[in-house]
Amino acid sequence: MSMREEFKAFINQGNVMGLAVGVIIGAGFGKIITSLTEDILMPLIGAVTGGTDFTNKFILLGDPAGKDVSTLAAVKASGVAFLGWGSLVTAIINFLIMAFVIFLIVRQVNKMMPPAAAGPSEVDLLTEIRDSLKK
Repeated sequence: MSMREEFKAFINQGNVMGLAVGVIIGAGFGKIITSLTEDILMPLIGAVTGGTDFTNKFILLGDPAGKDVSTLAAVKASGVAFLGWGSLVTAIINFLIMAFVIFLIVRQVNKMMPPAAAGPSEVDLLTEIRDSLKK
């Protein structure tokens, strides 16, 4: 079998196509979760914590030397070394929300799936093999 034929067989496998669809849908879903976090949840959290905007929380590691370091975007543009811990907090919240939503989806799908047919136990199979060998 040529490499081209092998590649065609590989691509046409159901799990590869399912993975491709999952990646595309996952990218769109990730954008929705990011918007939910940045545009809805983080402002609410900021309101509860007294107006704190986590996206602009950072720690300067270098000397700003008169450069504008009032926002995270300004610090990035200035080239001063910094730790953007607010962005990390936002990313962690994004991840937790996405993981929880995926958990809920998988949980619901598992409830809708019929239970797998119970087959013979391991002991039953071993007993059957033993009996077949005795014959």
